[in-house]
Amino acid sequence: MKDLTHYINGEHVAGTSGRFADVYNPATGEVQARVPLANAADLDTAVKAAEAAQPKWAAVNPQRRARVMMKFVDLLHRDMDKLAEALSREHGKTLPDAAGDVQRGLEVVEYCIGAPQLLKGEFTDGAGPGIDMYSMRQPLGVSAGITPFNFPAMIPMWMFAPAIVCGNAFILKPSERDPSVPLMLAELLEEAGLPKGIIQVVNGDKESVDAILDHPVIQSIGFVGSTPIAEYIYGRGCSNGKRVQCFGGAKNHMIIMPDADMDQAADALIGAGYGAAGERCMAISVAVPVGEETANKLIEKLKPRIDALKVGPYTGGKDVDYGPVVTAAAKANILKLIESGVAQGAELVVDGRDFNLQGYEDGFFVGPHLFDRVTKDMDIYQKEIFGPVLSVVRANDYEEALGLAMDHEMGNGTAIFTRDGDAARDFASRVNVGMIGINVPIPVPLAYHTFGGWKKSVFGDLNQHGPDAFKFYTRTKTVTSRWPSGIKDGAAFNFKPMD
Repeated sequence: MKDLTHYINGEHVAGTSGRFADVYNPATGEVQARVPLANAADLDTAVKAAEAAQPKWAAVNPQRRARVMMKFVDLLHRDMDKLAEALSREHGKTLPDAAGDVQRGLEVVEYCIGAPQLLKGEFTDGAGPGIDMYSMRQPLGVSAGITPFNFPAMIPMWMFAPAIVCGNAFILKPSERDPSVPLMLAELLEEAGLPKGIIQVVNGDKESVDAILDHPVIQSIGFVGSTPIAEYIYGRGCSNGKRVQCFGGAKNHMIIMPDADMDQAADALIGAGYGAAGERCMAISVAVPVGEETANKLIEKLKPRIDALKVGPYTGGKDVDYGPVVTAAAKANILKLIESGVAQGAELVVDGRDFNLQGYEDGFFVGPHLFDRVTKDMDIYQKEIFGPVLSVVRANDYEEALGLAMDHEMGNGTAIFTRDGDAARDFASRVNVGMIGINVPIPVPLAYHTFGGWKKSVFGDLNQHGPDAFKFYTRTKTVTSRWPSGIKDGAAFNFKPMD
């Protein structure tokens, strides 16, 4: 049994609450570590250290702050295998998927190396008689991030890299289900030259989350997780005067037009629907073939591909397609939703309920499932399953298919597979979803664009990474200046109009 820690002011500390959570190996079901759960006093200790360190860091010029990120990128490459193995051990992802988790975070760090350019303000010479105006972007102070279990490397880096390079100190509250990689990232940041106190890792549950939401020093909060928790954090954080961005759940549709390449569409659905055991907010969980013939062809293509999927632990070799889900509770919830789909009349084409992996009977593995003839009123359509379950909803025509994506309360990502440029252009223009794929099943934007959904998938005005991150983690200050030279007109009691 390994005891994990918090990381406060450059030191691994046990905390004072006396409360712990178990960290499992999802492949075996065994408890492999325990992590301390912070109380408000632990959080306050971290915030005080961050508050004390932040002004000196903010005074470092942006180019030197960016050099820390340059070194951090080198260290991430150096320790990629070590980070991926630690991530797989606690989350259950395959090693290539875990390395991809680290890589997509690393790409945001690379973008943040451009901070000197991205933090430049604006200047107007001669805005009035002898008057110049200029704006500058300044850090908020102490920021915080509350991150989910499904991307324990990527999403923390999406938050802390821009926050820190902007001159803020950052409090990270990672998921208590897989906390080792965030602790490793904090160590690497300080090895890269980040001063002690600028990155703090405070492990915990709702008690530490509420302490973050209520702490008067913390100026901004980022969150990724379920929609109900996103709503809660957004409401409470905003009511406390904080800047808040929250990203919630998803139900991502992929529309397959009759002219689509069916093999390409089927391969895309396998990767997008079953990769990472479906534990992705950008996973495709609803396939919408247009027309009965298209639907029949799609099912015909999907079934043998799903039957051939190899499910196993990350140690099972390179041909493992996906691993276990993260906890026994997650597995139970997935199976409950599958049973509801059967009870409500969906056709279970591929039934993975009896999946059992020899030697790993106590692991949290869920076999792949494929439902056909799913309707909008079913729980498996309305709710985010977050598991290896793909639902096929048949649409009679394009407008009906478009309406499915538009009418759902979630609006994270969506995709269309077609050879028709007009249909693709119409879809991208009209659909009320934040991230669109055209013959791309998981349209996660690259680091220099922004990531964010619409509707109940997001709460807040600014997206993650890209230019929006530099807006979120800074405040704009505008200065109007005049340096009089021989002007002796005396006091003015009104705003002088422009000549």
